[in-house]
Amino acid sequence: MDFGTGSTSSSFPSSTFGYTYDVFLSFRGEDTRNNFAGHVYTALNNKGIHTFKDDEKLQRGTTIKSELLKAIEKSRFAVVILSKDYASSSWCLIELAKIIECMKTTGLTVLPVFHEVDPSDVRHLRGVFEGAFAEHSVRLEDKIDEVNNWRAALVEVANIAGWDLRDRSESPVIEEIVRKIYGQLNFIYSNVHEDCVGLDSRVTEIKNSYLGIGLEDVRFIGIWGMGGMGKTTLARVLHQRIHYHFDGSSFIGNVREESCKNGLISLQKQLLDDILIESNIQIRDIQWGINMIKDRLHKKKVLIILDDVDQPEQLEALARKRDWFGPGSRIIITTRDQRLLITHDMTEAEIYEVNKLDSIEALKLFSREVFKKDYPPEDFKELSTNIICYAGGLPLALKVLGASLMKRELVVWKHILAKLKEDPPKKLMNAFEISYNGLDSKEKNLFLDIACFFKGKSKDWVASILQISIEIDSLKEKSLINISRKLPTNLGKLKYLEKLEAIGIAISELPSSVERLTSLTSLNLSDCKDLLSLPDTICSLTNLKTLTLSGCSSLDRLPKKLGNLTSLKVLLVNKSAIRELPSSLEHLSNLTSLNLSDCKELLSIPNAICNMTNIETLILSGCSKLEDLPKNIGNLIGLKMLGISGTAMREPPSSIFLIKNLEVLCFHGCEGTLSTRSPNPVRLELPSLSCLRSLVELKLRDCNLRAIPNDIDSLHLLNKLNLSGNNFVCLPESIIRLSKLEYICIENCTSLQSLPQIPLSTRSIWANGCTSLETLPNQLKQDSFFEPNVYLLNCFKLADKFLTLLSCYFQVLSLSLSLSLSLSELCYNDFSGRNRYDLVVPGRKFPKWFSHRRRGASVILQVPPNFDEKCLAIGMCAAF
Repeated sequence: MDFGTGSTSSSFPSSTFGYTYDVFLSFRGEDTRNNFAGHVYTALNNKGIHTFKDDEKLQRGTTIKSELLKAIEKSRFAVVILSKDYASSSWCLIELAKIIECMKTTGLTVLPVFHEVDPSDVRHLRGVFEGAFAEHSVRLEDKIDEVNNWRAALVEVANIAGWDLRDRSESPVIEEIVRKIYGQLNFIYSNVHEDCVGLDSRVTEIKNSYLGIGLEDVRFIGIWGMGGMGKTTLARVLHQRIHYHFDGSSFIGNVREESCKNGLISLQKQLLDDILIESNIQIRDIQWGINMIKDRLHKKKVLIILDDVDQPEQLEALARKRDWFGPGSRIIITTRDQRLLITHDMTEAEIYEVNKLDSIEALKLFSREVFKKDYPPEDFKELSTNIICYAGGLPLALKVLGASLMKRELVVWKHILAKLKEDPPKKLMNAFEISYNGLDSKEKNLFLDIACFFKGKSKDWVASILQISIEIDSLKEKSLINISRKLPTNLGKLKYLEKLEAIGIAISELPSSVERLTSLTSLNLSDCKDLLSLPDTICSLTNLKTLTLSGCSSLDRLPKKLGNLTSLKVLLVNKSAIRELPSSLEHLSNLTSLNLSDCKELLSIPNAICNMTNIETLILSGCSKLEDLPKNIGNLIGLKMLGISGTAMREPPSSIFLIKNLEVLCFHGCEGTLSTRSPNPVRLELPSLSCLRSLVELKLRDCNLRAIPNDIDSLHLLNKLNLSGNNFVCLPESIIRLSKLEYICIENCTSLQSLPQIPLSTRSIWANGCTSLETLPNQLKQDSFFEPNVYLLNCFKLADKFLTLLSCYFQVLSLSLSLSLSLSELCYNDFSGRNRYDLVVPGRKFPKWFSHRRRGASVILQVPPNFDEKCLAIGMCAAF
């Protein structure tokens, strides 16, 4: 029969806790010895629960053997089977009185079972119980106090919650009794792992977040981590604490080694033996075992733990699919190889990664191993800390090192520590060698390369140098490397490093040893949001060409001697908290790109920047507190791109318009800071544009411009022109001579009344919101091949001319016409084609000749014959 749970492989070590027995079985022999009591004893014994049962044919008299009373004192639990003749035995009542005494003095747990009797009759001493005590009172008249003590004991035990067998079959009751005792014993014994620091929190996390005890689904749970992390210990404690919830359980340890030594059939047999409690199971071959596991366990709620699995065939033979097991089953697999779990159809949510001990836990575990207390003596504190750093939070390493240092003098500690790097403990190396030997030759070489040359370096950089990526992830999955988001403390040892990327890591400062990275050409610290400053020693990196500090939102200053970085070409400090630039910046004679965009705290730019004649890109957009630029900014003769949008400047220096090589100029707004803004913003007057002969893109939005210089035609390379949000009445007619101009954006120019003739190179005109616009260039007519996309949304003065415009433009090939009465923005991404032509104008009604009409987002029309050959254009009109 299969009662309760658990493996028969071992029994509970009660004697090690001051107890001789787990359970004392109290019963009336004539009533239950050969049935219920015998079945309870067998079930408990099968689960390894050490149970005392008096099987001797003893004469039941008024005396009792002293060893029986001692057995009660040395037991954790007492199962009292109250049958109809229980109270008629003075021997049973003597046992019971002792049981109640121990319940009060030693904490004995009493579990009553009412075997075919009414609990109420026992509590109130009615029926056979009343008659039994009447006989005792007469027979033991001279010992009436003892009889009264028995009576009180019987009443007290009857008031304890127990099992009533009158309306239940014996089997489930026996199962419940065994499960209750087993569960409580396992909880007690699992707490013996006093030296397993950090174990309880990890067990609790797995129980609460992964196991889902009580749910009816079948779950596979992986416990993954490098060798020596404590995976086996964690799995054993889990088994001890939860297996009483299941119909059967099996813990198969060291699957990797056992499968090699004894084969998979032996493991299949062990699994079935443990759960079915059968010792004569015969398995002919692996497939036979697979079929037997499926057939015998598919209706059982089981707990199976497979420890140290390293090959897929092990899982295939022992736990291939979830439907092999009954509802509520849990299969826990410990391994060093995450990929093994993933390929066994386990999701990330089903895999628990065992993390290393933190520094506090590691110190406590090491101290318990060496000093038998939680913290080291003062004299050993510093050396203990060095050991903790060396072990890296690995429990096995802490235990092995602790064992070698126990009861040794301080001078010996120093000697052992000095040898560790060259000669690590053999037991520790053996644990790591298991994982290494499981690699193929390519993975072994990669692991050695990383261990010897690339430790502490960026994964992306290593991947680019070695031209691999998946292989690095494979080493991580096999728990041989760890990809950390922290900067290595021994950074200075990487003296041949040329490129260092530490993106988004949690550091507040760089180690001063960075000065020894003399070969470094690129340093990327972007998005290190906790970085407060750079060490002055960084200024000795004379080979550095690129320094990226983008997104370092806590960085408020740069080193004063930054100018010593004479090879620096690119400096990216955007989205940082810097307030000013060091004056030594002018010595960066090779600098070509400086990005300070969105530096919200930047107050000024030093005049010395005007001496940096090699600079090509200067981005200051979004520096909302920057009110001025140096007046001589025009001295930057090599400047090609200048972005000063979104600053507090009310007017850019006029010298900007003298930079002959400038290709892109962006200046949005001239409202000043919040404190200086006024309802009457400064009127910006542009100087001559004739010097900007290299300009390709000009953005002067929201600058309160009243006029555009006539010499704009000097910008003969201009491709994009954005003058939106200004107050000019017209554009200069000379604009027609800008033969490379393709995009004109003049949106929300509310004073604009007319558009002049525009270059035939123009592809798009955005004039939405030009509420005063009345006149369009006559180039836009029916017989013209000039087909720019024209957007005139909310140009209300054009509404009356809409039908005339529409009839003129309708016959243009590939016309794509949109009509809008809305103030919303219109999207044209659904139209494509080289000959697309859009016209967006205000209006009040559809032209009559749009015969197919429908409310909603679509319209259906009948396609005429030979449509592809005859159709020159499609006209679409949409009102919304």
